[in-house]
Amino acid sequence: MDIILWTILEFLFLPALVLVLGFFAAVFLESFRRSRRHIAYYDIPPSFEDPNSLKQVPCPSIFDAADKYMSFVIPAFNEEHRLPGALVEIMNYLQQRAAKDKSFSFDVLIVDDGSSDGTNKIAFDLVRRYSIDNVRVILLGRNHGKGEAIRKGMLHARGELLLMLDADGATKVDDLEKLESQIRSVAEKELHLEGVLPSGSSANISGIPISAFGSRAHLEKKALATRTWYRNFLMKGFHFVVLLTGGSGIRDTQCGFKMFTRAAARKLFTNIHLKSFSSSPEHGNSCFRRHGAIAGIGWCFDVELVYLCKHLSIPMIEISVNWSEIPGSKVSIRSIVHMVWELALMSVGYRTGMWEILT
Repeated sequence: MDIILWTILEFLFLPALVLVLGFFAAVFLESFRRSRRHIAYYDIPPSFEDPNSLKQVPCPSIFDAADKYMSFVIPAFNEEHRLPGALVEIMNYLQQRAAKDKSFSFDVLIVDDGSSDGTNKIAFDLVRRYSIDNVRVILLGRNHGKGEAIRKGMLHARGELLLMLDADGATKVDDLEKLESQIRSVAEKELHLEGVLPSGSSANISGIPISAFGSRAHLEKKALATRTWYRNFLMKGFHFVVLLTGGSGIRDTQCGFKMFTRAAARKLFTNIHLKSFSSSPEHGNSCFRRHGAIAGIGWCFDVELVYLCKHLSIPMIEISVNWSEIPGSKVSIRSIVHMVWELALMSVGYRTGMWEILT
């Protein structure tokens, strides 16, 4: 009997051990591969095409001085149905604010992440209407994932403050004023402490690294009451894994509404490793898709932002924002597996020192 039991245990244990060792070996090798690719990867400075004049406009760099007050970075993948509504809300807000405050300036960067529908047509129509100075389109050619789309937009934005927001319009754009106000408050306190900013003066905040995270944590009780048990289980499990890999500090890492000073964006988006290049143009390397939009990449990408903020000592502010549930979200087994894979890569990459962080 003992021999039979031992044989069964041996039969179960050995394959499990092989799988576990294989997983860790794969994670280690992929982390190393991404560290090499990150070092070798660089951006050839692109240019924007002005659809009105058909002339090429030089593309700015995050290392240049800001020449706008605020930049809006919108990643979009097959968003021809939802993007127009979000853009109308954004542009109406910006025009109204610019009319009230003559010093307010902005640019909107729409990053088309290899869309196969009419997303880029909608984006270029907006450029024709509002000029290349205020609205620009970056075409990635093929689908890379939300992380890379945001990274690319941030690296070529011109604002003192840079806001990333989703194309679905789930968060009201005027909530940015909450993030903006808190960033200014933290920056001014820091400048006053350093004796750089006299009392009553207005601060130039672009050079002070600060990040503000929009949050839906205040809606958690309502979400728990309305979601199915397995979605609540997955959500709690995800939060636990995030806590293990990224650490505590931000309750809602996944809200796609985040603002950074120019100095913070420069440090964060030149260090991002989870850019999530897709394995093929047709099938994005995403955790899950939402109306064709790449949504799942943000699970891992946003956690890395939190980790980098902590490592680089960039203050993080979590601010409650209004948020509306957008129909069509789907969570699959593949999404969970991909999430665990990406977080494992991040943990191994940074903890072993293979993923270098430039300061």
